Amino acid sequence: MLLDLNADLGEAAGFDAALMPLVTSANVCCALHAGSPAEIGRTLRLAAEYGVVIGAHPGYDDRANFGRTEQHLPAQELVDQLVYQLAALVAMAGGSNQEVRYVKPHGALYNQACRDPWLAEVFAGQAYGWCGGLPVVGLPGSALEVAAKKRGLRFVPEGFADRRYRADGSLVPRTEPDAFVHDPAEAVAQIERLVRERGVRTVCVHGDNPAAVAFTTAVRAGLLARGFVLRAFAA
Repeated sequence: MLLDLNADLGEAAGFDAALMPLVTSANVCCALHAGSPAEIGRTLRLAAEYGVVIGAHPGYDDRANFGRTEQHLPAQELVDQLVYQLAALVAMAGGSNQEVRYVKPHGALYNQACRDPWLAEVFAGQAYGWCGGLPVVGLPGSALEVAAKKRGLRFVPEGFADRRYRADGSLVPRTEPDAFVHDPAEAVAQIERLVRERGVRTVCVHGDNPAAVAFTTAVRAGLLARGFVLRAFAA
């Protein structure tokens, strides 16, 4: 079974060089919630070196909280932040003969867009307006899926290897106890369940986790041992 393994990269966490060979897609930070133009450039060059597909990973302009604090912005301010980030990444990728192949919101923006129809519509509108309509990555069964499909965009259902889930399919908030999966074997079992029960096509590991390299290495090995073929969904 085909499965994409993605990671949030370009956030200046220090693990990108070791993580890039392990994944098939890179969610490239667009330098508002973290990172910098120089970091984007380094991430793009690493992706090109290892043949990894790149996607845009825009978040809130909130470095103090790494883009993980929910905000309620006026529509135009949110659109301006998204356009700024997408335009920069698309331009930088084009300058190195690379192509941004999908878009995935970051952190609090991701969580809000997955449950809030209004925000999902705003986000899907920007994905629709760039590069002829970029595929959108998000939680299966979410408001973001509805908004993307309404615009005729490809929606790619995503699961998380290193996060726990609530019964309704949403992620356990980071502020709650036991929100993270640390055991790679448990993570692989969770991925298998998400693929089987929720139709997940891509799985994320967080690149800012201090144990990200060891965790991703073990999860990748476990998936391959169970017969998964790792390949970018946007390849």
